[in-house]
Amino acid sequence: MLKNIPLKLSCLYILICLVFSIFAFLIIPDKTKNANSMNLNIQSKKPGFEILILKVPLGENNFKFSDLFFGTENKFDEYAITSITSERKQVVVNIYSDGDSKILKKFDFKLFKEDNLEIIKSKFLTTKKFLFGTDIYGRDLFSRVILGTRVSLSIGLMAVIISTIIGLFFGILGGYFGGKIDSFVVWLINIFWSIPTLLLVIAISLAIGKGFWQIYIAIGFSIWVEVARLVRGKIKSEKEKDYITAVKVLGISDFRIIINHILPNIMGPILIISATNFASSILLESGLSFLGIGTQPPLPSWGYMIKENYQYILLGNAYLALIPGFFLMILVTSFIYISNYYSEIIK
Repeated sequence: MLKNIPLKLSCLYILICLVFSIFAFLIIPDKTKNANSMNLNIQSKKPGFEILILKVPLGENNFKFSDLFFGTENKFDEYAITSITSERKQVVVNIYSDGDSKILKKFDFKLFKEDNLEIIKSKFLTTKKFLFGTDIYGRDLFSRVILGTRVSLSIGLMAVIISTIIGLFFGILGGYFGGKIDSFVVWLINIFWSIPTLLLVIAISLAIGKGFWQIYIAIGFSIWVEVARLVRGKIKSEKEKDYITAVKVLGISDFRIIINHILPNIMGPILIISATNFASSILLESGLSFLGIGTQPPLPSWGYMIKENYQYILLGNAYLALIPGFFLMILVTSFIYISNYYSEIIK
């Protein structure tokens, strides 16, 4: 029972990340798209920092169902303040500052569509706690880290789907049909195998451009070789078995033999290599984002968060890089552990 604890913890962590990625905007405090609400007055604050926030409406606050999953447009200007009073139908606030300077700002009651300070305070004044602190732009780090699970899992999933489809195609061609087709597949695998994966991903990214969808393609086209190599080898050994000879005698087509008889029997190793590729995809995306050619701001990516903040590790704000780095490390480790665990079972 104790032997399965790391496996259960790995599965639990992946499940939690999946829930976070789907329902992120129901969990995080910053409901704006990409959790990109900036407030430079409270930049680089430590975890647990609390401050009064006055929300000044920018226009009509119309709710849409899609906002629950993709965030809202920025409908408020947020001001970190230390005090709030009223004067001549105006809200007067003292803007938060790290220095000793006193910055007063005034807002007409008309902006809030109210004529009473207490009502304005009840509707538009909140005490905000930054669980993981704030980044260099004053954004809520907790919101961006949680939303970063969506980026990592979606890129991992799409890259695995793309690489598995390509790998299955070439692996089946080479393993089942053999001959010159197999020689071509082996040659192609060796060509891609000889190129360092990160270098290949960078080359594809530069060729098709920067962006979220481009990363799917770049990573997917870079990690299919492992799948093709595995599928080719498994099919070559599987097609020599007696039951395949029997179904061939019955006149069943090659397509049906592959789909109905061979693939179900080699699906275990394919799922294991997919879990490993999932971890590799997350790491590759983080590496590309760290280099500045992966997902582009303001999209919250763990790799880009580390890139933005790694220099602060020696300047007293190490948490800015270590928190997303920790989440990334645990997620990758979870997928690798699951892959290794089931690989040992199959062996």
